[in-house]
Amino acid sequence: MPTYEYECKECSHTFEAFQKMSDAPLTTCPECKGEVRRLIGTGAGIIFKGSGFYCTDYKRKEEKPKKAEKSACESCPNASSGCSNND
Repeated sequence: MPTYEYECKECSHTFEAFQKMSDAPLTTCPECKGEVRRLIGTGAGIIFKGSGFYCTDYKRKEEKPKKAEKSACESCPNASSGCSNND
């Protein structure tokens, strides 16, 4: 159930009412019994917390580049000494 904010036209008193969407808007001020109007655009907006659904659910996963496999000479302990791989 949403919370609606009202303002009195006579005394400018503002108050909130927790009502069902199907309930009729309030018409009288609880302070002076004057006529009230419901304010538009008040209340909290949507708040997203965390990394977000886009990053976790819909974003394409980037493939990490595969590491190049080392050649036989690069993995040889004698590679720096000019090994010709003829051992």
